[in-house]
Formats: sequence, structure tokens, C-alpha cells
Amino acid sequence: MADLVKLTKTDEVPQGEARVFTVDGKSIALCHVDGQFYAIDDVCTHDAGPLGEGELDEYAIECPRHGARFDVRSGKVLALPAPRPVATYQVKIEGDDVFVSLED
Repeated sequence: MADLVKLTKTDEVPQGEARVFTVDGKSIALCHVDGQFYAIDDVCTHDAGPLGEGELDEYAIECPRHGARFDVRSGKVLALPAPRPVATYQVKIEGDDVFVSLED
């Protein structure tokens, strides 16, 4: 894994929720699902909506603006109107610290 950046502590993102962090000018939505953490761009590919403010349902996050849905594990589009996937980033847990690699 390339350069790691510490985002937060594991207990700062409750199970089934997403939180947004800004790292080097980039907004990252950190999602906590079934004890795992997933990091994706916080920008919907449809109209740049804030994905981290959307509802997380299992591994799918829904953009609060127009309902586009993405798989937080792969960034894959699950529902239109999003035209393309969102970037995902590798996450590493060390103790109770959450790190992310900003290289996609």
C-alpha cells in the first residue's frame, strides 16, 4: 500500500454509517459496514452530490440528491443516474486508527 494517511479512530464512524474527511483537498467518505471500513470519493459522478451525506444500506450508498447508488467496496454504479463509478481507496486499520491510501 502506498503512502497512508490517518483519517480517524474506528469508534468515530458507527456501524452502518459514513463520515466525510478531507485529506489533501480531497473529500473521502469513510463507510463502516459489517465491521469493515471502505473509502470512496465523496462526490457523486452524476452531479457532484455529497455521497457521505447519503444513506448507507449494507454495501450501497445513495446520493441524497438524485438517488444514484454505489457499491462502497468497488465504487460500481448500482443505480442511475450516475454515469460512471466512484473512485475507491484502500483502507488499513492499525489498532484503533483508520488509515487510507489516496492512490486509487
